[in-house]
Amino acid sequence: MRNNQSPTPSESGSILSAYSYRSGRNLPRPVTSNMCTSATSKTQKYLRRLIKFKQMDFEFALWQMLYLFVAPQKVFRNFGYRKETKSQFARDDPAFLVLLLASLCFTSFGFTFLFHLGFFQTLYFIMYVVFVDFLLASLISASILWALSNKFMREGSSENVEWGYSFDVHINAQFPPLIILHFVMLIFYKVLFSQEWFIARLLGNTLWLLAIGYYSYISFLGYNSIPYLKKSRTRLILVVVPIFFLFYLVTIIIGWNLNITLMNYYHYRVL
Repeated sequence: MRNNQSPTPSESGSILSAYSYRSGRNLPRPVTSNMCTSATSKTQKYLRRLIKFKQMDFEFALWQMLYLFVAPQKVFRNFGYRKETKSQFARDDPAFLVLLLASLCFTSFGFTFLFHLGFFQTLYFIMYVVFVDFLLASLISASILWALSNKFMREGSSENVEWGYSFDVHINAQFPPLIILHFVMLIFYKVLFSQEWFIARLLGNTLWLLAIGYYSYISFLGYNSIPYLKKSRTRLILVVVPIFFLFYLVTIIIGWNLNITLMNYYHYRVL
């Protein structure tokens, strides 16, 4: 029987409206809450649950994935509620990570089909994408933003941002780009994005702009939802959007198709 660790989608609306962390209304700590739980023990508990699928709330994780596209701010309200009830912002349920990895494997298999790879090449490609392009890059990106948020964004001597929360923010922000660049682009690559037409380059590069915009905005929401971080500093995360927009205009002008570059990178890395 599934051990619910997070409110179900049907419950989340009423809970969040009644107990919004940002509203300033404090909830009593649950009796089972361990205020002294170390980051190491939390991480160990999280990793142990990666193989306990019956205890994961996949329904709620799917709800979060949907709302990361349509209303990402609602996802981070739940993180605030978790801080009030479990004394941590970070997820204690790895269901979202498991579904994200499954999505990544599925879309990566689509690339191997497009490249007509053999069995061992397919296995190598998927493992490289999962362990290097995703997990290693996620650990590095989350660690950088975690260090920057604690060093430059905190107000005075307030508590530190949890590394696990920074990792959650990163994988939240990475899900829309994954669907845009590993699924939508893949479907239309042969018939449209692989062509040298102007419209193919325009639409294809616009997908990259949309993906970067999603990543930056969701990352901003994640850190902006922490009440003890300076809002003027968290807004700096959005600076990457106008910078990439200028880069986007340059690629359109000089005729650089970013999707073809991505495909060449994947193709020649395997072959």
